[in-house]
Amino acid sequence: MKKILQKLFEQQVLDQNEAKHILGQISEGKFNDYQVASFLTVFKMRSITVDELSGFRDCLKERCVKIDFSDFDIIDLCGTGGDGKDTFNISTLASFVVAGAGYKVAKHGNYGVSSVCGSSNVLESLGYQFSNDQDQLKRQLEHGNITFLHAPLFHPAMKEVAPIRRNLGVSTFFNMLGPMVNPSSPKHQLVGVFSLQLQRYYKYIYETQDISYRIVHSLDGYDEISLTGEAKIISPTKEYLFDPKIALDISLTNSQIQGGQTIEEAKDIFEKIIRGEGSDAQNAVVCANAALAIQCFDEQKSFTQAFAEAKESLINKSALNSLRKLLSA
Repeated sequence: MKKILQKLFEQQVLDQNEAKHILGQISEGKFNDYQVASFLTVFKMRSITVDELSGFRDCLKERCVKIDFSDFDIIDLCGTGGDGKDTFNISTLASFVVAGAGYKVAKHGNYGVSSVCGSSNVLESLGYQFSNDQDQLKRQLEHGNITFLHAPLFHPAMKEVAPIRRNLGVSTFFNMLGPMVNPSSPKHQLVGVFSLQLQRYYKYIYETQDISYRIVHSLDGYDEISLTGEAKIISPTKEYLFDPKIALDISLTNSQIQGGQTIEEAKDIFEKIIRGEGSDAQNAVVCANAALAIQCFDEQKSFTQAFAEAKESLINKSALNSLRKLLSA
């Protein structure tokens, strides 16, 4: 590690194999917390490269506890986090809306590191018990169209550095990796990223894979469709700007999509929205993200059609029903 740190401190970069190898050693607990913290901090001081990101991804994918969901046509809705916006759990709610609309969702998530409440926090607070038992996860998919994959149960490297990440309290390159390393390897993905640069990196990596995707970045900094301004969206066939004023005749303020200050507050917001009792602004932002995910299944479906499908799932309580089935399966 000393040689790697010295190389990085001299403004050099890692090639893909070096990145894969060093993260593998970290996952095996071969370095102390100070060395690992220093390593993580380097990538807060400068931009990560595509090769480094690809190498880290390769390591996690190779070492993960793999789940075979080949019997299902699944999607993941997952953001990188790290945008510092402290929104409510939009992508998690959108996942249940998509499931309620009849699509199979394998949601990959973790505890919040740079935010108060990540997807794992809110689901745990609702009574969901994490598991990496494939049969149990399949039953959840069959029963309610959705299952949840708690990252530390599937990724030894993430588990090894979790205490260090919590103590650092800021986003790291692990945030960047989260959507890329779903252990079930879904063929459809809605990915939210916190910067245009990272969005471009994702494009370079995803365009080499057999995935139907939407990579999203709101230009005012959100790692999802926020409806507070324009967003750039990259799909396998095109790149375009999404304008909420044109698409939905709506423009939200930051305060309208804020999350709670505690996990309990975040849970309360989550429950209120999924019961169909959210504000028009909250419902709109959830359904907008769900609509993009639905479009990943059908390139010909318009956003208007997909949004209507998502809204129906939320308002008629199908999304709530998927949550209830997940918790009882």
